[in-house]
Amino acid sequence: MKKLFSLLLAAALLCAALPVLAQDAIVITDIQKYGNVQLSISGTDLLALGYAYGDIVIVTVNGHEYDMPVGSNFSDVEQGSMICRVVIKPETNEDYVLVAINMGDFATTAGIAQKEKIEADPGYVWHYQVEEPVAVSFAMKEQGGYYETWVMNQLTRSEKREDYPDLTDEQFANFRVIATTGVGAGKLYRSSSPVNPEIGRSAYADKAAEQAGVKTFINLADSPETMQGYEGFAESYYSRQAVIPLNLGVDFAADDFRAGLANGIRFIAENEAPFLVHCNEGKDRAGFVSAVLECLMGATLDEVKADYMVTFFNYYGVQPGTDQYDLIVSANIVKSLCTAFGLDTLENADLAAAAEAYLLGIGVTADEIAQVRAKLGE
Repeated sequence: MKKLFSLLLAAALLCAALPVLAQDAIVITDIQKYGNVQLSISGTDLLALGYAYGDIVIVTVNGHEYDMPVGSNFSDVEQGSMICRVVIKPETNEDYVLVAINMGDFATTAGIAQKEKIEADPGYVWHYQVEEPVAVSFAMKEQGGYYETWVMNQLTRSEKREDYPDLTDEQFANFRVIATTGVGAGKLYRSSSPVNPEIGRSAYADKAAEQAGVKTFINLADSPETMQGYEGFAESYYSRQAVIPLNLGVDFAADDFRAGLANGIRFIAENEAPFLVHCNEGKDRAGFVSAVLECLMGATLDEVKADYMVTFFNYYGVQPGTDQYDLIVSANIVKSLCTAFGLDTLENADLAAAAEAYLLGIGVTADEIAQVRAKLGE
């Protein structure tokens, strides 16, 4: 508390001294796949002006003001919340600033651009809805106002197998069977991507899937072209099985996510177990879809939370019973399911009925839901 008081006192004294970055000094230079907006200022330059991780800033984009904390990772804020993400990674020559929504689409939400899906790589193109260049400015709202939460959310991981000597190969790949109430033994798995080598886990996930005899893969992350273009794809066990590449975004409420997920659910209904759900890390999109399926099959809320948080142990060593554990679970999967199911709280809710209503709402039929229950059941 003493540290926080000192921070707030410093804010009162110094806030007025921080510059407001001129409206014509910064512009949008790129819109990333999931609607994150990249700016012309570097992360190093923004921090050099006196802004810091844990500050709450006013970001004006195209004349509209948005309050958001300055953070280093999307996960520094709850799902669906805005963040000014400063990325500085000297080892990979990355130094930039994003205005974004964690598991959302800032470009669309702010009315800056609309996304069109196309067949060719990268599978999308953005069409600006406002005059370019799009001006952006910064001003301080509350220095250090988000600092304690930002510290709590700091999660670091390695992509090197040797840095996880206490984990099995399956844990390193975030691979596991889903064994919540109502799911048959060995029917449903989840993992990081068995084909995308970006985080160094694909070979381990592919081998684990083969050993488990997985027959059907629901790929939430890739387009067909991207999936087939990964090095080693043709030689993988994965490539010889039934796979649906859905290329979903990270905004669970978006129409294209809901329509794509409905196709994934139908794919389960039409194919054979065992099934495996994955995105890239097997954390966010795979975490949400796995949780919906767990709820549908009769899992308790505690089971859903526990399975979701295994990923945060595998990647970051987050332990149950800690404040960090509770913060992550409430700000992520609990919030996502409440939003999807239209509930204020999940406590004492009929999760199976809520999941069924959600799937009906995204276009899955009652017969298809019954088929999924039969495929995943005991």
